[in-house]
Amino acid sequence: MISENGFGAYDKIDEDGNIFDEARIEYLKAHIIEVKKAIELDGVDCFSYLSWSPIDMISAGTSEMSKRYGYIYVDQDDYGNGSLGRAKKKKSFEWYKKVIESNGENL
Repeated sequence: MISENGFGAYDKIDEDGNIFDEARIEYLKAHIIEVKKAIELDGVDCFSYLSWSPIDMISAGTSEMSKRYGYIYVDQDDYGNGSLGRAKKKKSFEWYKKVIESNGENL
């Protein structure tokens, strides 16, 4: 069982509020490919793959919010300011949804 695999990054938000986190997608895609290889080539009995939190969370190492981890944006800054709203889905949200729906076949 693989748990808590993920990627923290400084996500880019465009003028329309879209959040692009291609680096997160590429990181997770590369790891899922390696998990598939371990299963298919080496016979590893991997029954679960879990990524880090689906929502942005406070960094355990730095207590900051500027470095983001989730698929859903949380409206909070490094100083605790913000509504804590979770309405913005990042590009990785839709990508990971397709990965889950296809059991890892659609990367």
